[in-house]
Amino acid sequence: MGSERLKRISWMDSVLAYNIVLGPMGTIVQLFILSLHGSVIDVSLAVTAYSAVNIPAAILWGFITDRFNKRKTLIIVSYFVSGVVLFSFLFAKTVYSVSFLYALFSFATSASTTPLNLLVMETERKQKWAMAFARLSMIASFGQIVGLFLSMTWSLFFPLGYIVVVLSALSLVSAVLSVLLIREPAIVFERDVIAMNKPSFFERLKTVPYFFLRIPRAKDFRRFFKTLRYDLTRQVPLLYFSIFGFYLTSGLFNTSVVPSLEANGVPTLLIFLVTTVVMVVQVVSFKYAGPYIEKLSLVRAAVGGLGLRSITYGLLGVSVFLVSGIWLLVPFLIFYPLAGGIAYAIYYTASNTMVFNTLRHTNQGSRLGIYSALVGIATMAGSFISGFTSFYLGFYTTFILAAIGLAISAWAISKLPSEEN
Repeated sequence: MGSERLKRISWMDSVLAYNIVLGPMGTIVQLFILSLHGSVIDVSLAVTAYSAVNIPAAILWGFITDRFNKRKTLIIVSYFVSGVVLFSFLFAKTVYSVSFLYALFSFATSASTTPLNLLVMETERKQKWAMAFARLSMIASFGQIVGLFLSMTWSLFFPLGYIVVVLSALSLVSAVLSVLLIREPAIVFERDVIAMNKPSFFERLKTVPYFFLRIPRAKDFRRFFKTLRYDLTRQVPLLYFSIFGFYLTSGLFNTSVVPSLEANGVPTLLIFLVTTVVMVVQVVSFKYAGPYIEKLSLVRAAVGGLGLRSITYGLLGVSVFLVSGIWLLVPFLIFYPLAGGIAYAIYYTASNTMVFNTLRHTNQGSRLGIYSALVGIATMAGSFISGFTSFYLGFYTTFILAAIGLAISAWAISKLPSEEN
């Protein structure tokens, strides 16, 4: 009876518990650091370290995936090690130990990203790939929302520090389910097949926005940016410049959100409420972003998404300057979901469609390497700068700088021809 029940459960169901862990983890770590009397600078350094580890980890695990073709093993190792790292947070009593464990968590989580995407393509018929990736995305999003609700409820009744025990157990549950449900595929693909299929490409970048088929070299960057001098070939560098600005400002803004709310005395429960509302709006927005963008050109949709995000960032900057205390929750519940939900979904869908359209089989490795390097540098730089601007100049300065950066990014992408899609 038990074996028959397992057969009715898809291997994708094993990712649910793990995504419950991933949903609230960023917010939890920042709150841990602040509870240990760390500053916004300490938060920004921890987030920067997380991103800094994620980049070489993406390269390493990608090459290991291609070399050994052990999807199931890598996924189980990722879930198991993540569970061990999560439990270790229970003994972290300093800002530095929390930051170190968060970086280690980044290394462990990235191991499962590429194998999961490949497993979808290797276990489903090609005609069903889009549907399969949509289901994987739905399970992951649902899990992350559940994780945020769990954290919000937990903070109401128990000390937040002990939630890592529950999260660790959930990670191990996913590891056990992976052992039971996942079978190594008979036919395996190389990673470059992900870049040739839009649903797999979108899902891969949505999970971790770095995708290295090979490490980019200095001459790749020189050759790439030389094309800015010519009207016929500068579209791709302008697109990448816009994406660089988007991730720079995202790191700048997002790193200071939780510290700004905590500094104004907003309770932990309500901080989780803000992140939960943003996540719910984002999931719903992704459902409708595609059909909406189909009615416009990709360039107009991207500019619209960036424009909305810039305006809402600016309004939040003004709100932080004018409003203090618990009342700051009101503008965050109004404007942050617009920025992190609707605007993000529109821009992500439009810009990554354009990136996908620029890839050719002959330049996939170099283009994706340059794209990933720029995104990684932008994310780290934004997170790093965020702590210092917020600490010395105020949170409102950081948010307004992010709004200005997004306006520049929108200007860059508006220079692309509208018929690009």
